[in-house]
Amino acid sequence: MAEGDVSIDQRQNEEIEAMASIYGEEWCVIDERAKIFCIRISDDKEDPKWTLCLQVMLPNEYPGTAPPIYQLNAPWLKGQERADLSNSLEEIYVQNIGESILYLWVEKIRDVLIQKAQVTEPDPVVKKKPEEKNVGCQRKVNVGCRPRKAVKTVERTVTKPEVPELPPIDHGVPITDRRSTFQAHLAPVVCFEQVKMVLAKLYENKKVASATHNIYAYRIYCEDKQTFLQDCEDDGETAAGGRLLHLMEILNVKNVLVVVSRWYGGILLGPDRFKHINNCARNILVDKNFTSTPEESSKNSGKKKVKKDKKRS
Repeated sequence: MAEGDVSIDQRQNEEIEAMASIYGEEWCVIDERAKIFCIRISDDKEDPKWTLCLQVMLPNEYPGTAPPIYQLNAPWLKGQERADLSNSLEEIYVQNIGESILYLWVEKIRDVLIQKAQVTEPDPVVKKKPEEKNVGCQRKVNVGCRPRKAVKTVERTVTKPEVPELPPIDHGVPITDRRSTFQAHLAPVVCFEQVKMVLAKLYENKKVASATHNIYAYRIYCEDKQTFLQDCEDDGETAAGGRLLHLMEILNVKNVLVVVSRWYGGILLGPDRFKHINNCARNILVDKNFTSTPEESSKNSGKKKVKKDKKRS
C-alpha cells in the first residue's frame, strides 16, 4: 500500500501507539477523543535535574498539512530560552512537513534538557513559588515567570530620573464560552517601568496568576522620536500576543497596556479563542476611551507607519 493510501487517522493512531510504547509512563493521555496528549521529558530518568511537560493536540490535518498544536509547560522556561526551544520545534516541523514528528520533538527537548543540566543547576527560587510547583501532564501553563522578559528589557533600555507611580488598572467584563473564561485588564502606561509595575501588580492577584494564559501587549508613543515602543507576550497561547498587538495597531491606541487572562475550561475552542481574546481587548479599549475616532484613524493612516521596537535579550 502506498503512503498516500494510508488515512490520516491511521497514521495518527500508529504514531500514538508508538509513542505510548516508547515512553511508557512518561506518555499521558489527556483527552483521547480530542487527541490531546502530554509527555513528561527529563534530562535523566533516574536523577532528573530539569523536567518539561510537552502537551500536544493532533489536528485532523496532522501529519499531512498541519503541525501539532503544542504547549511547553515548565516553571523555569521563559524568555529567550522558551523562544529558542519553540523555534527549534517549528524548524523540525518545517524540515519534515507531512511526516510524523512527535518523536523528533521529544528527543530534541530531551537534548536541550541534557545540555542545560551539564551547564546549570535548577534554580531553588523557582521551586519555592507555590503556583509553579507541579510540572506534569496538566492543561495549565505556568505563567508566573514569563513577564520577567519584558521586565529585563525595561531595566536595560530605559533609565528614569524618578520612580513612576503605579497607574490605575481596570478590569473588563469576562467572556465565557464552553467553560473557558476570558477577561481583559487595562492600564495607561507611558514608560517601560510602568509596564513592569502593572504586570507585577496583576500577578499579585491569585485569580490572575492562576490563569492558563495571560496574554499581553503594550504600545508607548515616544514624542521625541515620534515612534512607538511596543511588544507582546503569547504566554503559551501561540500567536495570541501578536494578534493582540496587531489589533492595538489597527485601533491606533497608544500609551496603554492590555492583558487578557484565559482560564481554560477543558474544551478546545479552536480559532474562537483568538476571537474572544481580541473581543475582550477591543471592548475594554473602547470602554476606557483609548480608541481613536474615525477621523483620527484616517488622518494617522496617511502617516508613516511606526515600526515595532522590540528589545529582545
